[in-house]
Amino acid sequence: MRVIINQLKGGEKLEKDVQLENGMIILPAGTVIKKDYILKLKEMKIFYVHIECENESIIDPVIEEKIKQQCQVVVKNTIEKYSYCGDVQLKEITKVAEDIMDDILSEPEVMYNVSCVRDRTESTYSHSINVSALSVMLAIRLGLGEERVRDIAIGSLLHDIGLVYIPQYLLGKDLETCSEKQVKEIRSHVIIGYSVLEREKWLSNRAKEIILSHHERCDGSGYPMRLRANKLHLDTKIVALCDEFDNQVYGSFTPKRKVKDVIEYLVSQADAKFDFRVVKVFNESVAAYPNGTYVITSENEVGIVVRQNEKMPIRPVIRMITDADGHSYEQYVEKDLTKDLTLFIRDSIQ
Repeated sequence: MRVIINQLKGGEKLEKDVQLENGMIILPAGTVIKKDYILKLKEMKIFYVHIECENESIIDPVIEEKIKQQCQVVVKNTIEKYSYCGDVQLKEITKVAEDIMDDILSEPEVMYNVSCVRDRTESTYSHSINVSALSVMLAIRLGLGEERVRDIAIGSLLHDIGLVYIPQYLLGKDLETCSEKQVKEIRSHVIIGYSVLEREKWLSNRAKEIILSHHERCDGSGYPMRLRANKLHLDTKIVALCDEFDNQVYGSFTPKRKVKDVIEYLVSQADAKFDFRVVKVFNESVAAYPNGTYVITSENEVGIVVRQNEKMPIRPVIRMITDADGHSYEQYVEKDLTKDLTLFIRDSIQ
């Protein structure tokens, strides 16, 4: 279970290694947390850790974590080698796409839980894996065939390959603070990425279109060619929505927003910027309050989301932490919002 540092009391056992951004492990899994460790973690600006839970049945296995562990290094190494050498077998990326498809097909009813697939400090490669995993899930739920799903998986893994050729200092910027020249340079990544891969015969035309057109919008407000809905394939519309979602949640080229707020924005743009069918399936498939999110209920209690309810993304199962007066629950209490219909989530804490 993911727990905010401020909630630790000492004596908890780590479920996962605690790592710095450079990958250095500072506390291995299995370590019993001492109070002085908590102070050190705060000093190092580590905001949460994963601890073992006494009631392990409350947390379902999350396939996104498996996807991340299996794929991130392969994607990073393959794309970087290709950008520097040009002759590396970029086709290796297809193995990652197949792994993602296999993982999601093995549990087709899983609700996508965005907080588990990557941390906010991680790279473009994690973004690509996140977008690919979500795109594959939506494609499967939209009933697309295996070959098309595979093309979507590959195209979404490579959709931002053009960013490798953009100056690094631009990658962390908010577009609203950029000059017109900088915005044009950032937006050129779609044309650069397409140009780099245009002659790759193993890459399908569907995947190439995703790379070129994932920033197009159904109302013609996107780029690079301001195409409208009738000129865009469903495959591209799927990746466009998933890319926008991940960018807003993790603050890539835009201010970071809460998951529920991003979902509300995308729903508001159904049949405008984004395809109505894609938005509908997306809204049924993505957890508005991902596992591990701290929430405030309508009764001013604080809890942590521990499970999702299929097709009810705004009504998860919550483990209660403090009551309305701020007192900690002495016993383990869960509230299922699909059963307690008078209770709802007022806000989330990030």
